[in-house]
Amino acid sequence: MKALVLSGGEGTRLRPFTYSMAKQLVPVANKPVLVHCLENLRNIGVKETGIVVGGHGAQIEEAIGDGSRFGMRITYLRQEAPLGLAHCVTLAAEFLGDDEFVMYLGDNILAEGIADAAAEFRRRRPAAQLLVTKVADPRQYGVAEVDADGVVRALVEKPTEPRGDLAVIGAYFFTSAVHEATRAIRPSARGELEITDALQYLIEGGWAVTAQEYDGYWKDTGKIDDLLECNRVLLERLGTDGAGTADPMAAGEIDATTVVEGRVVVEPGARVTGSHLTGPVVIGAGSVVRDCRIGPNVAVGRDCVLESAGIENSIVLEGASITDVPELSGCVIGRWARVSAQDGGSHNRLIIGDHTQAEVPV
Repeated sequence: MKALVLSGGEGTRLRPFTYSMAKQLVPVANKPVLVHCLENLRNIGVKETGIVVGGHGAQIEEAIGDGSRFGMRITYLRQEAPLGLAHCVTLAAEFLGDDEFVMYLGDNILAEGIADAAAEFRRRRPAAQLLVTKVADPRQYGVAEVDADGVVRALVEKPTEPRGDLAVIGAYFFTSAVHEATRAIRPSARGELEITDALQYLIEGGWAVTAQEYDGYWKDTGKIDDLLECNRVLLERLGTDGAGTADPMAAGEIDATTVVEGRVVVEPGARVTGSHLTGPVVIGAGSVVRDCRIGPNVAVGRDCVLESAGIENSIVLEGASITDVPELSGCVIGRWARVSAQDGGSHNRLIIGDHTQAEVPV
């Protein structure tokens, strides 16, 4: 089985970060979302992956490389404009050939992986298999109408009056039959080749299209609050054994005056002194933390410097610094940003992009 990973979106809902970095490279629990995707693909035995890229293609290729660290070979496919998910399949037709494949949205987190879904696809061998999950408001999603045998009878994009609550999420399994469908459909009203139209073509043509309900944690990381929630959920799983328990892990340095509570990971080369760490927390390699209160639910990236700071429920990207700011919460701090203090005020929340300098009241 091959894989097709879609990483060409502009990520407008994650600006200002996505002005200077691909949204698929924004980290959750100190690991880019795209890396989480590729690890899930490795775990189902994928050896060849095509990554569809757009304006940040060179950045993605530099970060991910040739795929050897994931045990696979990666081919980069350039999409000049966002012309739809089905267009990505058409773009990758030569790469995919007649092989079955999984199409994976590169900004989606499926925390329990996709091994069960892959096994079900191989067992039933439909023309297409969707992953679906129950949602509170189906009007915001593409919705699959599924019978008792798991066969998809219809797909409706953002229905005003939903006939079910099963939303289609970020991984699709296909046989080569999908290529006939993507060649047959025409652009939608918004000018895109929609994968829902290709799937509907298969359904109406008598091809088997099935749905596998995903019971694990799933999140589209396209918005700031979703990104922070996903970060919290994945941090809670850091270093766990099968029973969900873990001891603090310190490959870096933690001095005797630092208090550690809960699940804390200090990566190699990081140094923590005179601080209070309340897990789940991860401190990235090469970072320095002095006289701080960190956590819960904080991921600090590589080579950051935090001094006399307090932060919870936040993501701090590579190279950022925070100095003399005692109460930060719900923040996403961009790469190499600098946050410092000025007189006056109390509670602060920041969402700032790369190379930013901010001063907040204290």
